[in-house]
Amino acid sequence: MHIDVGTVLRGTVCALYSNLVTRPTGAAVRTAIEQQVGEIGVPVVTTIDFSQVNLLDFSCADEIVAKLLLRYTGDDGPPGFLTFRGIHDGHIDPIETVLERHALALVSWHEGEAELFGYVDDDERDHWVTVREHGPVPVAVVARLLGVTELFAAAQLERLARRRLIMRRDEGYAVPGTVQSGPGQVPGNGSGNGSGVQ
Repeated sequence: MHIDVGTVLRGTVCALYSNLVTRPTGAAVRTAIEQQVGEIGVPVVTTIDFSQVNLLDFSCADEIVAKLLLRYTGDDGPPGFLTFRGIHDGHIDPIETVLERHALALVSWHEGEAELFGYVDDDERDHWVTVREHGPVPVAVVARLLGVTELFAAAQLERLARRRLIMRRDEGYAVPGTVQSGPGQVPGNGSGNGSGVQ
């Protein structure tokens, strides 16, 4: 499922608006996104696309990015995974700030490659990059590639899976949004239908 935040914003606030500023605006957009996901049913991967958003302030980053991630990563959160797309240089500072504040991380797709933003330690990042480069990949291969024990690799991969930064697939792990024919393809890429959902 692909949700275009710019389309949601214009449908929620103003038809000509492309800036996400003020907490009430962010809350309204997040609520609209949650309603769209609820109406369609929870897919395996939902991609939140910021491509059409010019300006994103800290309060909107908190309302949209952090609160959606907190909902998904909570113990009683919905099934499925969130990925992001269209995050540009002007979005990074507010997004990174709210991710650090809440000890969250996210997977973002840019030009066909997954990137990891936010609060992760070095071991988590090393394991995530290995999964991105080789996934779907089993624990034993990750352990061998990183020169660690299988027990240690399994623990790190399970932490990443609980945080919804990787997903189990085919007896191994993959980054959410990769397709079976090979990693590195942008999730949710297609034509819009005017509702912000693809």
